[in-house]
Amino acid sequence: MNKTGEHQLIDLWYDYPNGRNFNIIRSQLDPNILYDLEWNNGSTFYYTLVGEERCRRVQMEVGILRPDWLDGAEYVGETMVDGFFCDVWTKADFIVYYEDKETKRPVRWRFYTGREAHVMSFEVGAVLEDAKWQVPYYCFSKKDVGTEHSLSSLPDASGALMNSDFREVDEAKVLKGFDLSRC
Repeated sequence: MNKTGEHQLIDLWYDYPNGRNFNIIRSQLDPNILYDLEWNNGSTFYYTLVGEERCRRVQMEVGILRPDWLDGAEYVGETMVDGFFCDVWTKADFIVYYEDKETKRPVRWRFYTGREAHVMSFEVGAVLEDAKWQVPYYCFSKKDVGTEHSLSSLPDASGALMNSDFREVDEAKVLKGFDLSRC
């Protein structure tokens, strides 16, 4: 990821059959890792695992991207990107997507925020073990929400800042439909 000179390495794990998407975000020269776990019911958790227990719960209006997310996108044309000859689409004034014409692998995303993601590797069928998908217990503790311990100034994967626009989510709503014993 890159926006105005800030570089990040993001491991993205997409598990549509189980209704989950996971961004593990490392900023350049920063030892702290930001975890961005999204579920298909719209629940998103931004948290850290090392040091201070910090977590921000967010309820999005939609869940994770569907496999057919490009349906309805506008085809823009072809271009060279990062050494690959790509097909280019745009959708909903939110994203421009570049896909290698030969392999159909993603090459780059450009978000409405100006943030760009350059895909360094793409492994079809790679699986992250279920235990890694577990949200920390402190994400369900009401005392941390809205306090100085929240992640109120860290960017999410799209580059938008997390701020007071985020609201607390009812735990029952977050967990509805999820078998946490599988996480």
